[in-house]
Amino acid sequence: MKTTIFVSISLIIAGAAILGFEQFSYHTKEKVLEIGNVTASAEVTKTVRMPPLLGAALIGSGVVLLLFEGLRRKLR
Repeated sequence: MKTTIFVSISLIIAGAAILGFEQFSYHTKEKVLEIGNVTASAEVTKTVRMPPLLGAALIGSGVVLLLFEGLRRKLR
C-alpha cells in the first residue's frame, strides 16, 4: 500500500523533471590517437534528449496509480 503510493509519487516527480528538463548533457573522455606510448584524448560533450510525451505519460500513469489506490482503499 505504501509502496504503491511511493511508486506513483516517484512517477509523477520523474515526469515533471522530464517536462522541466527536456535534455541533459554529460562529458566523456575518448581516446583520439594512440601511437606507441603516446596517447591523445579529447573531452566530448554528449546530449541526451527526452521526449515530452514520455514525461506526460509518466505523470499520467502516476496519477492513475494514485486514483486506483484511493479507489481500492475506499472499497475496503
